[in-house]
Amino acid sequence: MLERIFKLRQYHTDVRTEVIAGTTTFMTMAYILFLNPNILSATGMNKDAVFFATAVAAGIVTIAMGLIVNFPIALAPGMGLNAYFAAVAAQGVGIPWQTALGAVFISGLIFIILTVTKIRQLLVEAVPNSLKRAIIVGIGLFITILGIKMSEIMVVKAGPVIPPTLEGLQKSGGVATLKFFEWNIFMGSFANPATLLALIGLVITGILMARKVKGSLLLGILAATLIGIPLGVTVVPPNFSPFSLPDFSHLAVGKMDIKGALNMGLLTAVFTFTFVELFDTFGTLIGTAGKAGLLDEKGRSPRIGRAMLVDAFGVSFGALMGTSTVTAYIESTAGIGEGGRTGLTAVTTGALFLLALVLAPIAGLIPSAATAPVLIIVGLLMCSAVAGIDFDNISDGLPAFLTMVIMPFTYSIANGIAAGIIFYTVLKVATGRIKEVHWLMYILFFLVIARYLFLAGE
Repeated sequence: MLERIFKLRQYHTDVRTEVIAGTTTFMTMAYILFLNPNILSATGMNKDAVFFATAVAAGIVTIAMGLIVNFPIALAPGMGLNAYFAAVAAQGVGIPWQTALGAVFISGLIFIILTVTKIRQLLVEAVPNSLKRAIIVGIGLFITILGIKMSEIMVVKAGPVIPPTLEGLQKSGGVATLKFFEWNIFMGSFANPATLLALIGLVITGILMARKVKGSLLLGILAATLIGIPLGVTVVPPNFSPFSLPDFSHLAVGKMDIKGALNMGLLTAVFTFTFVELFDTFGTLIGTAGKAGLLDEKGRSPRIGRAMLVDAFGVSFGALMGTSTVTAYIESTAGIGEGGRTGLTAVTTGALFLLALVLAPIAGLIPSAATAPVLIIVGLLMCSAVAGIDFDNISDGLPAFLTMVIMPFTYSIANGIAAGIIFYTVLKVATGRIKEVHWLMYILFFLVIARYLFLAGE
């Protein structure tokens, strides 16, 4: 039966290899089970509810990828997009999380339309490679800042400070803070147990990754959580039981607010969820399928379209379950490295995500300081994309650079993407390189300009 479904012999693999590969993929990306609840809880969402949604969405969509497409690719709520979700729906200052889920659901419907009409592939061709890479790097920096703040290595304090003027420098003995930019940022204290634990976790995870230990991110989180017990950061409640189903009384299944997400103020959020996921998924699908030897000499596969469709349905399904955007994971390459070549790898990974539901109490123990190092390291992995950007060519380099730095420094992925589109189009036209600009980029250019003119008029 497995041979008929997955064509194991055709891809020169067997059940044992595929199961080991699927388990490896799960081990490398299981950190999302612990990390996603911590990130999305900043919106006021219940951690148990987010854990449930993460496990179920990742499990079912990954199994669908294996059965429908026969690709060894796993999907789960994406890093970067969950951080953006938490930023736009931050408790007390952002939109309600129900409305943010509605924006994610709408972006999934847009994906389905774009995929069925083949416009999705056209959009990927329209945006230049330099900006695609810059978006990845910018999100990596965005994630890193979030990790540094969660670890309390960086702290932001309010209060009067000395402005960096000549007089201020003289009064302060030559030292001034960044009040000029309205920042008041300090290094955290090593006496803070949470900061100390985060640094220990970062060292442990870094060593594991340097030694190429499989499941380094997950092992780093678990090690830091255990070390956090004597430090007083990890709090184990009385009568703790490690295996039980999560509390189903606070689930966010079906609680998305689609009507609220359709108002004009959220078009940027919908656009960002759609735009970022678009290129992230395409790059991941092509990269992982290529490494598995599933593409032809021109980098094509008749199954890529089906994979994109499963991914598109996964976005809306994840929102329905109560989590941020579900996307293909580059960690799938870990399983492919173990020999995974068919959908049986994905089915194994998906099944393990569903089984992980019984680990909900353990997820509740994980402190932010234990997961913060993963954010920093994932940021590092994403920043490796900078190597493919030609900074000697200013018309490519400047838009890419602005995309990368504006994302973290304005705390907005949308701002970074907008800057890249605007400056790339303007510089190429101004230097007579009009032929390098895809016609669709002009449409994106005017859409972005219109959005900021609308903001200025509010």
